[in-house]
Amino acid sequence: MASFNVCEAVLSGGVKGLMNGMRSSVSIICVWLMVVSALPAQQWSGANASVTEPGGRLSTLTYPYRAKEVAPISLANSYRLESLLRGGLLYLSLQDAIALALENNLDIDIQRYGLRLAEVDLDRAKAGGAIRGVSTSISQTSTGAAGGSAATGGSTGAVSAAGIPSLDPVMAMNYSWGHTTAPQVNSFIVGSNSIVSTINNGGFQIQKGFLTGATTTLGMTNRNTLSSSGRSDFNPSTTGALSLNISQPLLQGFGRALNSRLIRIAKNNLGVSDLVFRLQVITTVSSVVSQYWNLVSYNEDVKVRRQALTLAEKLYSDNKKQVEIGTLAPIAIVQAEAEVAARQQDVVVSETQVLQQETILKNALSRTGVASPALAEARIVPTDRIRVPELERIEPIQDLIARALDNRPELGRIRIQLDNSKINLKATRNALLPQLSAFATLNNNALSGEINSLPIPSTIPGVPPQLRSSAAVDPFFLGGYGNFLRQMFARNFPDYTFGFQLSVPLRNRSAQADMVSAQLNLRQSELQQQQQINQVRVDVQNSMIGVQQARARFQTATKNRLLQEQNLDAEQKKYALGASTIFFVIQAQRDLATAQAGEVAALSAYALARVELNRATGQTLENNNIMIDEAVKGQVSRPPTPLPVIDPR
Repeated sequence: MASFNVCEAVLSGGVKGLMNGMRSSVSIICVWLMVVSALPAQQWSGANASVTEPGGRLSTLTYPYRAKEVAPISLANSYRLESLLRGGLLYLSLQDAIALALENNLDIDIQRYGLRLAEVDLDRAKAGGAIRGVSTSISQTSTGAAGGSAATGGSTGAVSAAGIPSLDPVMAMNYSWGHTTAPQVNSFIVGSNSIVSTINNGGFQIQKGFLTGATTTLGMTNRNTLSSSGRSDFNPSTTGALSLNISQPLLQGFGRALNSRLIRIAKNNLGVSDLVFRLQVITTVSSVVSQYWNLVSYNEDVKVRRQALTLAEKLYSDNKKQVEIGTLAPIAIVQAEAEVAARQQDVVVSETQVLQQETILKNALSRTGVASPALAEARIVPTDRIRVPELERIEPIQDLIARALDNRPELGRIRIQLDNSKINLKATRNALLPQLSAFATLNNNALSGEINSLPIPSTIPGVPPQLRSSAAVDPFFLGGYGNFLRQMFARNFPDYTFGFQLSVPLRNRSAQADMVSAQLNLRQSELQQQQQINQVRVDVQNSMIGVQQARARFQTATKNRLLQEQNLDAEQKKYALGASTIFFVIQAQRDLATAQAGEVAALSAYALARVELNRATGQTLENNNIMIDEAVKGQVSRPPTPLPVIDPR
């Protein structure tokens, strides 16, 4: 019966114990709120830098746990495109085509997200997380009507954060309430064959890593116990400790240079993303310029084909009149008519090529391609013409190569990736070392409670149990949770532990293999760098030869066209005098048409050769007046070219 009364007292005091435990948990939560509030607010610098967070104290506390929303994509074209449309015609200069590509081209816009992804990767590295790498892929679009698009490149690759401590502090909390009934084999201790207890456990810890490799854990635990045992001096009682644990590696994993490697690599990858974006701009602009000059040459080809058709139609008309008056055989009409049909077919093919090229160019200059009926139906009117200078500026080939080695983004990207490989090599070398770490643990213990009001169990039959004397209990421990905290922070009962831990691999074959593999990859990358340098030299030399050959081809084609014009004129005069035949006249017309088409093709080849020379020497941006900052923003400050004045008559 006495045991039942004691158990009833414990159960009735359980509510009080639970309240004490809840009070302990509330204290822990308050400490957590103070710690979090003291932390500096995180500044978001990633892919959604334009997002503004709501103010207020609560937003500061919840900021790390809310998603950062990235703005939806925009498919609206820049105003420049609409401003160049008039009367179903798109008046387009070369500079306007380049500006529209910088503002609306999807290949460039996709690459802008690569810049932001690199910034997010840097945020991960600053937190001690693994980096995912950045894409180095470049989209290449065909410049003519008979091709498609393709992507080339790869990625810098992900890098593991193994061995790097978490640099963001981590908060952990726990609370538990329990009711236990423990049977006892000996009633001497508690005066009963069972102990009934109500236990409240609570605690928290904050863990943070540092770039030296050290890990620090600050924690606090408290345990509130209400028991049916009469032997305890304090009932209920609160025990716990405030502890600080520090661990610092001294060999493997030691040093700021080692543990900050991901931050340095992520910063390098920002540079890689900048170079990849620059390369994408160069690639896209080169493609758009080539598409523009192709359209110009295709339009010129249409003119040539129509001129040939006009000559054929005139010959057909003249022959028809001569047949009617009997001065020419009827077969001459058939021959002339067949020539007209052949020239008509040439015009249709050439006009089809123009329409296809216009579609390709529209797709490169608009976010939605030809989805807009106004743009799809508009005909492009190029306002610039291909011009071959009287004198070609000649630069020494070595100067062009030196400029290319300085300006080509591909080489800059490889240099940065080589630097990343060397940084990783140092980490791989460090993994060869044994694991030696020093540690220190400091605990501040505390105990507080109330005098146990339960009777002390009697061990002599017939002797009534006596209540515990308060004089036998040290009053220092009497009190509530405030007394518990005072003891803890006053360090009345401290513990200290210092030591080290050593782990030595006896063969270490895995680490040695990793080291050899890292060196082999580095040597392979160095050879690839030299291979790229060699290719740059080849590109510059071939593009220079291409310009020279294209110029010579144009000069020859121009001379050939002039000679064919003279030949046709002579043949027509001979035919009028009866000294030639319809066959030779038609042949002369065909030769002239071929010469004119050859001149147009040679002119186009010269323009494309200049585009390739600019790309090979890394001068595409400079020679086309492109500011890379404007390309990043997608806003070109240069106003659209004024539309031509149309005579109302």
